[in-house]
Amino acid sequence: MNPTQLVSRTFKTVAMAVALLGSVSTSYAKDKDCWAEFFQESQYGGEHFRLEGSVQLENLTNVQGENWASRIDSLKVGPKATVTVFENTNFKLTLKEMAKYPDLLRSLGLTEKDVLEDSELIFRPNSVIHDLSDFNFHHKIKSLKVECNQ
Repeated sequence: MNPTQLVSRTFKTVAMAVALLGSVSTSYAKDKDCWAEFFQESQYGGEHFRLEGSVQLENLTNVQGENWASRIDSLKVGPKATVTVFENTNFKLTLKEMAKYPDLLRSLGLTEKDVLEDSELIFRPNSVIHDLSDFNFHHKIKSLKVECNQ
C-alpha cells in the first residue's frame, strides 16, 4: 500500500469514527431530556417511578414490578417529552362510544370536546402537575404514553 492510499484509508476511518460518535452523542442529548415521573401522592409525594424515552403502556398493572393502575396523583414532564394519560386501559377513550351518537351527547349537555377531555389528558414539555384532582383525574390513570419531541 503506498503512502497516498494509507492516508486516504486513515482519513476515511477517522471520518467514520467521528460520524459514529457524533450520532451517538446527538441521540443521547436528544433522549436525555425525554422523561416523565409519576407520583402516588399529590405534591410529588409517596412512591414514584420514572420513564425515559418514548414509552406506551397499555396498562399499568406491572410498571417496574408494581401495579400503578389508578394510583398516580401527580407528575412531572421533562423538557422534550409529551405525556398523554388515559382513564382506560389500551388508550381507550371513556365516552368514545357516546360520541357516535351526537343526539345523546346533546341531550346530556355534552360536546365532543367534553368527551375527549373526560377520558384523556395531554401534558406538554416541562409540565409539573401538583395534583391530578385539579383535572378531575385523581387516581384515574390506567394507561399512558410518553412521546419524545425534537
